[in-house]
Amino acid sequence: MSALTLPTRLPRIRRGALTHGRGLIGLVLVGLVILAGLLAPLLTPYSPDQQISGANLLGASAHHLFGTDEVNRDVLTRVLYGIRIDLGICLVAVPLGAAIGGLIGLVASQWGSADVVAQRAFDVILAFPPIILGLGLAAITGPGVLPVVFVVIGIELPLFGRLVRGATLKVRELPYVDAAESMGAGRTWVIRKHIIPNIADALIVQLALSASGAVFVDSAMNFIGVGVRPPTPSLGGVLADAMAQLGTNNMYAVGPLLIIVILVLGFQLMAQGLLAARRGGVR
Repeated sequence: MSALTLPTRLPRIRRGALTHGRGLIGLVLVGLVILAGLLAPLLTPYSPDQQISGANLLGASAHHLFGTDEVNRDVLTRVLYGIRIDLGICLVAVPLGAAIGGLIGLVASQWGSADVVAQRAFDVILAFPPIILGLGLAAITGPGVLPVVFVVIGIELPLFGRLVRGATLKVRELPYVDAAESMGAGRTWVIRKHIIPNIADALIVQLALSASGAVFVDSAMNFIGVGVRPPTPSLGGVLADAMAQLGTNNMYAVGPLLIIVILVLGFQLMAQGLLAARRGGVR
């Protein structure tokens, strides 16, 4: 396969990966959750902080599908608005982490001294579990959105940095890249025309996997109280509030947990579909 035909083939592979099998199922699951979050004002007559008279810890019903919480708020409404917060964090932090990590990996693959520094920095980041990083940041900045964003970006840096570095070093050894360099092609031209098109699919697969992990990390940080501050709703925050009320309203916990599971599963299925297509067959 020549370098000239590769860039035109990759987009077709990606489209096929998300229109069949597991990739399509994952795309539909994630799309439905995103749509539910975007349409939250139309899907519920309540606001996320509205206290409904006489609706204390009600069970699931036609009026309150996930029941109500301990301060008379509709749980479904808080879950729908929580989707906006959580996905907003993930869709900002994951691409930022990917871009910064990828750039570091690209630089590291070109200069040996930068490579040593980058690899040691990645080792330090990977030595700390994400939740420990989150607790440390929250102790410095206080709970909120920023610690969650920084932690998600932090865990993406070594993933994308090492992925780009390894793929770049491998592509640079290919015969047509050597040929281009021997004909006078500059480093920037080689990166733009040969390296980026060759590693694009691996990056897209990792983006889907990272989005799945980011949903879990975001929810876990909100669950332990170092993420989004109440009364702003988040999936992990609603789930944490529900733990004390499991004997009264089981759907209080089921609602946010269900959305978290669907998001994680959806991104995982998308990644599996993309990976299968990259290996030569959509499943």
